[in-house]
Parts: sequence; structure tokens; C-alpha cells
Amino acid sequence: MDFQAFLITLREAFEALLIIGIIITYLNRVGASQWNKWVWVGSGLAIVASFLVALLFQVVLSGFAAMASQNYMRIGILFVSAGLLTHMAAWMSSQQKDIRGEMQDKLNKILTAGSVANLIIHSFLVTLREGVETVFFFAAISGGDIQAALTSWGAIAGLVLSCVLAYFFFKSSGKFKLKTFFTITKVLILIIAAGLFSQGMGLLQDMDMMGSVYTTSGGEIGELYNIAAIMPEHPVDEEHYIRDTGNHPLINGDVGIFFKAMLGYTHNPSVEEFISYWLYYVAIYFFIRIQEKAIERKKANAAAVSAKTTTA
Repeated sequence: MDFQAFLITLREAFEALLIIGIIITYLNRVGASQWNKWVWVGSGLAIVASFLVALLFQVVLSGFAAMASQNYMRIGILFVSAGLLTHMAAWMSSQQKDIRGEMQDKLNKILTAGSVANLIIHSFLVTLREGVETVFFFAAISGGDIQAALTSWGAIAGLVLSCVLAYFFFKSSGKFKLKTFFTITKVLILIIAAGLFSQGMGLLQDMDMMGSVYTTSGGEIGELYNIAAIMPEHPVDEEHYIRDTGNHPLINGDVGIFFKAMLGYTHNPSVEEFISYWLYYVAIYFFIRIQEKAIERKKANAAAVSAKTTTA
């Protein structure tokens, strides 16, 4: 959970700081620095709102646990989080790299309107979106214990590193290239999403909400393979393996739980868990490729229209 919390906090906090920093930098550049304080007011209000969302989420999850229905909430969180992460990665692939230019266009409209309220709302929504996504993702990776994720070393380290990256980005006058950073985080985000999706499938089967094409003679969902002897997915599974066999696994459960958090690893997947994990990668690959080709066609059409207009 710590590494996932680190990655999520780094990604969400850095994006929020990046956009807010672009707003502040642009305001300073056009001589409108008097509006800066209102940008920070909007961001501060969003942080408070994000904590209220986290508190509300924690109460709701506790209520579901009291009703012995927490797993239903977990299933929803896993699949919705996987979907949001996928959307985030797809958005990153489709974005033009001129993020600064896009934000300046929006700010031109805001400044033309001369509305302080618009600046506050814009900053508020940008920060709130990242905050709410962080809360939602933390609920998924922590099994509902949002407070544990928020106070983990991963979340703290991710926040600190995002501040450092944002500082150096704007300290270097915006010359710091984001392409490599976004590429790496996009890949890691997709890995987390695939793991969440596969875990959701497994939880559906654990709750007998979904069957399997492969069952044991007793009617239970069968294991495609079992490699607990190599690396159990959790220290508890390691203890069970030692108890049952008298042997120690090649790699301990502490390493296994890291890979479970990062890659969605399981030492004994069902057929559906295994297929859904790898099918996710295949589906997202083709989706992103189709998306990129559509963007290329749009650019080509726009260039052709521009060329015709210039010729005329």
C-alpha cells in the first residue's frame, strides 16, 4: 500500500501544483499578481473539502462494514478506481504537451471577465478534482482504511517529492520536460489499474457473485496455478504455507505483498483473474493506439484546412 500511496500522491499532487503554478506564473507574467492570493484561497478551500470527502468516505465505509456489506463497497471502489485510473492514463496519452498554452487560453477568458470568483472556482475545482481522486484511490488500495493510506510514509513521501518537482519545474522557468515523467507515471498507473481490475474480479468470485469456467470436484473455484512455494502474496499466506508443508517459500510474503500492491500479483489466481489482468493490458493498448491515430488524423485535417486557407 505504501508504494501505491506514494505513486498516487506524487501524481495527483504534482498535477495540482503544476496547474496552480502555471496559473500563478501567468498572472505574474501579465502583471496581474494581485490575483495570486485568490488562486491560493481556492486551492486551500479545495484541500479542506477533500479532507471532508475523506471523512465522509471513511464513515460510509465503516457503516457498510457494520452491516457486513463492506465487500460490496470494495467491489465498487475497485472497479470505479480502475476506470478512473484508466481514464487518467488515456487523458495523459491524448494531451498535447503544451499544457501551459491550454491554461493560458483559459486564464485569458477569466481575466477578461475580471472575476475573482472565477479564479477561486477554477483553482478550487482543479485542486478538488485531484483531492477527491486521491481519496477514492486510497480507499481502493487500503481496503477502506483511508486514514492509514493518508498517514502512510508513501503518501507523505509522494507529497514531498511532488513539491520538490514542482519547485524545480518553475525554478527552471518551465523548461523542465514532463514527457518522461508522464510516460513513466502513465505506465505505473496502468499497472495499478490492471491490478485493481483483477482484484475486483477475484472479489466477485470470493463472494460467489461470479462463477468460473474451471471448478474443483467439490464445486469450488479452481486455481489456475499455485506458486506459494516461490512467493506467497501475503505474510499470512507464508505462515500457512510453512504450517502446511514445513518448508519456507523461496521469497517471503513481505516481498509478495509489495508485488500484490504494485502489480496485482496473486500466487493462486483463478482463470478469470489471470485472463482479466492480461486482457486489460491488451484492451488499453489498442484503445490508446486508436486514440492516438484519431488525434493524428485530426491534426492532419486541421493542417490541410489551414494550407487550403493560406493558398486561397
